[in-house]
Amino acid sequence: METHLQHNNLSTEHIPSALSQAGHTAAAVFLGFVLVLGFFGNFLVLLVFSRFSGLRTPANLLLINISISDMLVCIFGTSLSFSASVRGRWLTGSYGCQWYGFSNALFGIVSLVSLALLSFERYSVLLCKQQSDSCQYRRAWLAVAASWLYSLVWTVPPLLGWSSYGLEGPGTTCSVQWHQRTATARSYVSCLFVFCLLLPLVLMFFCYGKILLAVRCGCLQVTGINSTYPDWREGRVLLMVVTMVTGYLLCWMPYGVVAMLASFGRLGLVPPAASLIPSLLAKTSTVINPFIYVVLNSQVRKQEKLLQIKMTPTTASNLSSLTSDINKAFSPRGVKLRDLLFWTIHCKPCRWLGRKIPADQQFLKYSD
Repeated sequence: METHLQHNNLSTEHIPSALSQAGHTAAAVFLGFVLVLGFFGNFLVLLVFSRFSGLRTPANLLLINISISDMLVCIFGTSLSFSASVRGRWLTGSYGCQWYGFSNALFGIVSLVSLALLSFERYSVLLCKQQSDSCQYRRAWLAVAASWLYSLVWTVPPLLGWSSYGLEGPGTTCSVQWHQRTATARSYVSCLFVFCLLLPLVLMFFCYGKILLAVRCGCLQVTGINSTYPDWREGRVLLMVVTMVTGYLLCWMPYGVVAMLASFGRLGLVPPAASLIPSLLAKTSTVINPFIYVVLNSQVRKQEKLLQIKMTPTTASNLSSLTSDINKAFSPRGVKLRDLLFWTIHCKPCRWLGRKIPADQQFLKYSD
């Protein structure tokens, strides 16, 4: 089976498909799950952040940026590779392939850089000199803009001749042409590996390592964790750091390693079918990122509890029923609910705890 890609004056490429129909079907099922979970997961994240203004902190602006880029990957990338896997071949021609490669690289690098900048934001807030809220928000917005500009710097060159975008793997996805062995192509792959994968990873190691050391030395108090349990506090931060770095490595490092092997290893070292696996792992970041960086966020969990209370359909009816029952119980004695509330606020609470209330205080009336 052979996948053929040709459009207008662009060159024709022939990429042998090493996947059987069953393999394409399995890839399509996997991509379908990633598409649905990634899109709706990031959509819910954006919905929560838009619903609660208190969550729009400087650090969380970077989380919003990550969710936006991950959702765009689902829309412009995963959907196309899913349809290609269903049919067993690329469907949108070479221009569509170039757009797919460029957009996925753009949004993916935005997500990677934002994860690294998020670690730096947390490091600077927790361990560096405190700044005003306006300065923190300005810095966060600059970080968001920098992530997109930095990504454009590294994803536009293949459109201008420094390497190129084309089919990869079994011919159902498109990316940078890792298998090209020219000097310009290899230089681009090397720069992409160093500046868009290793550099963000080093920054994450540095920032989270500093935070962990500060907690270990007792120099930093972690919000929401009792300071009398230093081992638990240290374990909580260690779990956060390990989870974030592991998620990053699991999703992106295999893709980077395979790209380097395809560019600098011997011919045929990375078969087309094997190169599909790292590509699929990279797309799972759109599902993993919302869970790691949002679901495990204590601020989001607190707002979620408030939302559950507000959204409970029986809350209002139960309160109304309780008020009515109290008024009925005390109405024969001339006491209304507002009288009880006034008495509770202005009298000592201990009088409610088993003590007999003096007769002159039993029916303290509320005066308008």
